[in-house]
Amino acid sequence: MTGSSSRSGSAGSRLRCECGYLTAATYDRSSRRWRHLDLGIHKLWLSAVIRRLDCVRCGRVRTETVPWARVGARHTLAFENYAAYLAQRMDRNAVRKLLRCSWQTVTDLVSRVVAARVGRPDHLDGLVNIGVDEIGYRRGRQFLTVIADHDTGRVVWVGEGKHSAALGSFFDALGAQRCAELQAVTMDMGRAYKSVTAERLPQARICFDAFHVIKWAGEALERLFRDNSLNQVSKQWRKDRYLLRSAAEKLTSEQQADLERVRRQHEHIGRGYDLKEGLRELFRGVEPSQARAYLNGWLTTAEHSELPGFVLLAKRVRRHYDGIIASVENGLSNSRLEGINAKIRLATPAATATTASTHSPR
Repeated sequence: MTGSSSRSGSAGSRLRCECGYLTAATYDRSSRRWRHLDLGIHKLWLSAVIRRLDCVRCGRVRTETVPWARVGARHTLAFENYAAYLAQRMDRNAVRKLLRCSWQTVTDLVSRVVAARVGRPDHLDGLVNIGVDEIGYRRGRQFLTVIADHDTGRVVWVGEGKHSAALGSFFDALGAQRCAELQAVTMDMGRAYKSVTAERLPQARICFDAFHVIKWAGEALERLFRDNSLNQVSKQWRKDRYLLRSAAEKLTSEQQADLERVRRQHEHIGRGYDLKEGLRELFRGVEPSQARAYLNGWLTTAEHSELPGFVLLAKRVRRHYDGIIASVENGLSNSRLEGINAKIRLATPAATATTASTHSPR
């Protein structure tokens, strides 16, 4: 199904080049059509006569811009934006089937939408609190560094690699003035991001992600459990292990009773569980103004617990003390980045059965 529109141009109407140059002189005319959103079960195409102009600024013949499509596109803005929206939520093979177009077309549409959004001069303006994380996007341990705005939830920058140079490239793009406006940066405990952030953003607070801190506590409890429960049958061992790894508030009343049984039978494990849950509480229910006092008390208890795994954990927490406190006081974590990374995994060609060797990280 095709919808037609005549654009012959009235006397005195002016043509606009993509560079912004205006002229009333027409070089030639031709008919062109663009794929639009489907009308029910029918494909819909927009057809129009468009003009070309001899742009003195560009020094070449250009096609006039149209309000319903991007420069050089053969799909309307609405179609491209819809394809990009779907690509965030499903793999590209599913998008291809839904839109009834080729896999390569979906890739091109998404690339064009991303280029248009990222290419806006103001997309890095107004950043105050940002998150930094890495994501593997191709086999062979190839990574991307992803930067997101905590206040809006949008991705503002993606670079290749997960080293300090990748994050440094973002700070270069940001510029000294906008770097000075940043107040907090969330990240994991890796040295690469921390070192370049401390160097380039001396005024910003580095906030370490709560997920990794709680993961450390879980690992310490796991080692303690394995050392003190070797005589259990495998089925009961797995059940008790599940109880200790679960959040207390997510257990049923029956499971909580079983958890109390484990704690009574293994005093060491019970104390380790309390320490693990105590560290979780720092990020869940402690007021920011009380965070330092609470964490200091937890560290003292852990260091005197005589549980080797938690003594080591306390030393590890002390090494990252400032970043952990900053996370609680600023109320920031990388959980938003983890959600964004899940969408990126869907959007990458790796989510389909097609090889990704020809696709850039962008």
